[in-house]
Amino acid sequence: MTATTDVLPASGSPARVSGTVRYWAAAKSEAGIAEEPYLAATLAEALAGVRARHADRPGLLRVLGVCSYLVDGDPVGTRDHAGVPLRAGGTVEVLPPFAGG
Repeated sequence: MTATTDVLPASGSPARVSGTVRYWAAAKSEAGIAEEPYLAATLAEALAGVRARHADRPGLLRVLGVCSYLVDGDPVGTRDHAGVPLRAGGTVEVLPPFAGG
């Protein structure tokens, strides 16, 4: 996938960039795919896109609510997803709770 960046919107909001969402374990099963592209400026925007594209998959929507997220290998933790910027060519890892972890 080639990374792209939109021009900065007039509103001054961050530019949308392209990258990859990777699903693991139950999230992968519920999504029915291992990964897909995003075009977003923040983690919140990327996840909103996932929810919109998979509105017909209630199991995935439920799992997303309990997942942990890594952005380019860094844990998001309890940070507000709207404040987590994404970079061109980056990766969002969707990690559902694992047994024993």
